[in-house]
Amino acid sequence: MAWLEITLNTAPDRIEAVTAALTARGFSDLVIEDQQEFETFLEENRAYWDYIDENLQKTLEGLSRIKLYLEDTDQAGMARLEETAAGLGLKPEVQPLAETDWAESWKDNYPPQEIGQSLVVLPYWLAEEPSDRKKVILDPGLTFGTGAHPSTRMVLEAMEQTVKPGFRCLDLGSGSGILSIAALRLGAASAVGVDIDPKAEDIARENAAYNGFAAPEFTALTGNVTQDRKLMARLAAAEYDLVLVNIVADVIIGLAPVLPRFLTPRSTLICSGILDVRLPEVLAALEAAGLSVAQVAAQEDWRCVRALKKADSVKE
Repeated sequence: MAWLEITLNTAPDRIEAVTAALTARGFSDLVIEDQQEFETFLEENRAYWDYIDENLQKTLEGLSRIKLYLEDTDQAGMARLEETAAGLGLKPEVQPLAETDWAESWKDNYPPQEIGQSLVVLPYWLAEEPSDRKKVILDPGLTFGTGAHPSTRMVLEAMEQTVKPGFRCLDLGSGSGILSIAALRLGAASAVGVDIDPKAEDIARENAAYNGFAAPEFTALTGNVTQDRKLMARLAAAEYDLVLVNIVADVIIGLAPVLPRFLTPRSTLICSGILDVRLPEVLAALEAAGLSVAQVAAQEDWRCVRALKKADSVKE
């Protein structure tokens, strides 16, 4: 089956009207590429990101367009689209697309990823691929955390050097559950994954199941540890050998005061998702919370911090 990609170039203040007109004529699967909407989204979610790829920003620069797709044999649909576009004063740009299996082609973006000395991250459809590495199997289409980002890779590499058999691990901002699953693969006895997004709990649990892990080995929870007292009490009742925080600088800074509650003087904290320009702020927050920075690793513009609890830091 061959498809046509149709682009309608417009202006930011007309995006909504053009979209409404297309929807009214039966065109529901629309792709909107608009710099203004993108920047509004970023501003409204500033607490959850530190870095936006410059190439993506350049791609969207000055753009206000709508894309849709029709089968190349859909003459009636094409005629209806041209009529709608003409009524809006727009001229469609039509580009033929090569025939492909759209239902499966997206999987090409998720090849196996060998990380460190012993781990390999595999999408679930490659779970049976032979490998002499420890497999971390994920559904990569569900949420953040596939191992491709430098921040996650650095944590996994640090975990290889840290996790010992029988370790108890806490993963704050667990997302897909990749770090918890890797900890169990590396020999940890248990891992608790906590995320503020309720969808992440189910996703992490599902990914753990792909790897053969379930409670009590792996526990997935939803909540904000800085605001939910009941959750805080539940987590602080246990002591962990390893605490993982792979989020962004602002969230790590906000978590810093409570992190010592989950650590003993023998525990290790690994924080990542930190842009190099934000590193001093994160280090200062960790030191102020009673933690001692032992190591800082770097990949590209990102930093990963390993810290320990100071001997005189008292667990509240």
